[in-house]
Amino acid sequence: MIASLYCFNTVAQEDKRIVRLARLVINPAQLATYNALLKEEIETSLKIEPGVLTLYAVAEKEKPTHITILEIYADSQAYKKHIQTPHFLKYKNGTKDMVKSLELIDAIPLLPAITIK
Repeated sequence: MIASLYCFNTVAQEDKRIVRLARLVINPAQLATYNALLKEEIETSLKIEPGVLTLYAVAEKEKPTHITILEIYADSQAYKKHIQTPHFLKYKNGTKDMVKSLELIDAIPLLPAITIK
């Protein structure tokens, strides 16, 4: 058991990934347009940016304007590169008046060796 805990802690300490939750509330009148821009940004990022490991967006069933995005980047350099790409800037600038609130939450993976399939 002690060896297992040691391995878990070693992996967590060596993990350079950036993991973040983005929690947004979107203007209801602009939700369809927001979702279209988000879809384009996520699909492009995952397709052409090797450092973007996961971008997964969900909306709450009872509050579809409340969106949470799980973001995982290979490292801080990949994140910095991502937020300077034309497709991210198109999304960010195109949705800035649609977003009523944005909260960015840095996270630590509890099981870092597990990957999302």
